Amino acid sequence: MKQVRNTPTKQFILGLISDAGRALSQSEIQEQTEGVCDRVTVYRVLDRLENEGDIHRVVHLDGVVRFAKCNTCEGGGHEHVHAHHHVHFHCTQCNAVTCLESVIPEFKLPRNYKVSETNFSVSGICPACQK
Repeated sequence: MKQVRNTPTKQFILGLISDAGRALSQSEIQEQTEGVCDRVTVYRVLDRLENEGDIHRVVHLDGVVRFAKCNTCEGGGHEHVHAHHHVHFHCTQCNAVTCLESVIPEFKLPRNYKVSETNFSVSGICPACQK
């Protein structure tokens, strides 16, 4: 079993992502670290958290990569299987990207195609911006 390092910076960044309630970009995370670590450290921690199965990457139509807490992955930090076959909702007003894990899209590929990754994105206005 691979040893998982638990550093204060890693826990701080995971806490930011967990508490956000939406996917955060690296620059948004960097702004919220308030000088705790530099850009390169944020990048390395995000990479480690993704590899350990604690977060997943969301690439939206705008090309910005965001990171969200993994709630449905099997393995939780060790030998994990990412299962992110849910919809990512992008609010066109506040620019928030939210994982809608209760919405599971279905599709069928032609024979002899094997899926290795999916990215389902929907754009519109979130409930908070509709108020």
